[in-house]
Amino acid sequence: MTTTKTFDPTSIDTILDKTIATVTESKEQIFEIGEQSRQEFEQLTSELKEIKEQVLKVIQQGDVLETKSRLSRAKLAEVSKHFERYGEQEIKQAYETASEYQVQLISTRQKEAALRQRRDDIERRLLNLKETIERAERLVSQISVVLNYLDADLRKVGEMVKDAQAKQDFGLQIIEAQEEERGRVSREIHDGPAQMLANVLLRSELIEKIYMQKGVEEARSELKDLRHMVKEALTEVRRIIYDLRPMALDDLGLVPTLEKYLRNLSESTGINIQLRSFGNERRLPSKMEVATYRLIQESVQNACKHAKADEIQVKVEFQQNLSILVRDNGIGFDPDEKKEQSFGLIGMKERVDLLEGTLKIDTNPGKGTLIFIQIPLTEQEAWT
Repeated sequence: MTTTKTFDPTSIDTILDKTIATVTESKEQIFEIGEQSRQEFEQLTSELKEIKEQVLKVIQQGDVLETKSRLSRAKLAEVSKHFERYGEQEIKQAYETASEYQVQLISTRQKEAALRQRRDDIERRLLNLKETIERAERLVSQISVVLNYLDADLRKVGEMVKDAQAKQDFGLQIIEAQEEERGRVSREIHDGPAQMLANVLLRSELIEKIYMQKGVEEARSELKDLRHMVKEALTEVRRIIYDLRPMALDDLGLVPTLEKYLRNLSESTGINIQLRSFGNERRLPSKMEVATYRLIQESVQNACKHAKADEIQVKVEFQQNLSILVRDNGIGFDPDEKKEQSFGLIGMKERVDLLEGTLKIDTNPGKGTLIFIQIPLTEQEAWT
């Protein structure tokens, strides 16, 4: 026998949280790389500016030394050509001056070459850093999009899975409730109208015997009791039909049917239930009236069964939207607490969604509960 494991929708949130944390850490690391590259870029840019200034100065110095070196070599050539005209000191000075300028010129040219090499290296490094910064910025931007997708769109997938799980459970609960309701109606018919009709059949046979044995007056008395039994059976059948679907809803409309239902409920429970209607009260499409009646019925029954309330207010307003408010002064509940086998609110949400409306619940333990439902009406429904 194989067992099917139930998928836990919360595992999606766990996976998403870990993925988001990993991607966020990667985003921060890439951002740090980009910032470090940016700082190095700024430092090298400043250094490049200084080196360019130094290269310009060294070139100018080299040009000056080039001129002096050329003049000193010309002097040395003059001295060497007319050696007899100059004294020993002048000859020595000419050689030393030419040699000194030559050494300075070589040193300056070497310094210029080193500065040019450093300048070229920095410029290449700056190009690489600029590309790294731009790539880091693109990656950070792309990762931000991914994070938004993970945290928003994919998070909705988890919510959809949870919602689907809840709807599946709710569907199973509906099937179970339907079977229970069928069983209840079957028992009520069997114990009520069916028994009464069986008694009617027996009494009708008895009346025939009484008529034959005791005469008309005795038979008439039995017929009177028989009519009373038939009326009771008819009343019971109507009650069962009303519980399945109030006939007054089709005949009288939403508000009168609610008035009758809430008045009977108040009398049977002892809870003060008040109904107020506002706006242009009018008939609505049959499906909308039934759905609205069931929503209010579910809200009020929840307050009666679970809230321990002694006062319930129901308000219905007909405007461009049909607005419904159900407020009780009961014990309230924690809306975030998930209870097994608690499908009333899920069923209400399903009905409201089918009507393209909105459902808001304001409650906390010890605060009481307020249920607000708003259902859009078409322009024709709103003003006719």
